[in-house]
Formats: sequence, C-alpha cells, structure tokens
Amino acid sequence: MPTPDFVLSLREKIGHDLLWLPGITGVVLNDDRQVLLVRRTDNGRWTLITGMLEPGEEPAAGTLREVEEETGVRAEIEHLIHVGSHGPVTFPNQDQCSFLNVAFSCRYVSGSARVNDDESSDAGWFGLDRLPPLSERHALLLNLALTADGVPAFQR
Repeated sequence: MPTPDFVLSLREKIGHDLLWLPGITGVVLNDDRQVLLVRRTDNGRWTLITGMLEPGEEPAAGTLREVEEETGVRAEIEHLIHVGSHGPVTFPNQDQCSFLNVAFSCRYVSGSARVNDDESSDAGWFGLDRLPPLSERHALLLNLALTADGVPAFQR
C-alpha cells in the first residue's frame, strides 16, 4: 500500500518535517519455524513486515492487514511482543518520521508468500539458520517472537 492518504494530507501542510506516527511490525512464523521477510524497494534491505496504522485502526488488525497487503499471506496474532519508539527515519524522498511501534508475533494461516504491493521487490520464507542480514531492531523483534511468553518487552 502506498503512503496513506492521511499522511499525504499532513505532508501537504508540513512538507518533510518530522511526523510522529503509529507503526506496526509483524513477525510471521510458519510451522517449520521459518520467518516471513520482504525486500524493501526503497533501500533493498530484507525486513519483517512493517507498516502504518490508519486513523482509528487497532494495532493487531492493522498488522494482519499489512501482512496480507504486502505478502498475500494470511496470519493470526499470537502475542504482543514489543512496544517502543523507532526513529527518526529519513526516507529517500526526505520525509522524516518517528514511530510508536507495536510488534506482534504471528502464526501463518494460509497463502503463498509473494510480492503483493509496490513496497517490496521480493518476499519469502527464511529458515532461522539462513537469514539475510537484518537490522538490529528486526533481529531483536525476531528473537522476541521466538521466545514470546505473552509478556511484551518495553523500555522501563
């Protein structure tokens, strides 16, 4: 999904200035303990599934929406694993954002991993012993999903 309309409307007013936005991350694992990753078109990096919530959208529902929109995979939420801030991030078009990010571990339900929007150039399942390089934050979230016990991590 392209940049949400509410962000485009804000950008008309504030230009590239820093925005504080609600973000989500979904760590989707299948029964073979493979993780679903996408390769971003803007920077070429492999990442977990990420996105922005629409105004009024619940974080869990938004996570499942983003997973399906980006990869064609249907999943279900298992655990809230992390709540924290991320950024600031400067995007290639010079827009700046910081995110209040809510991360969930998710279980694969159905569908074949594929590029399903213009945000990714590739999508696929990766064994934990064959991961491409991940950012420090995404490696942390993957580890939290693998060890999730129902108690989310957050900065105290």
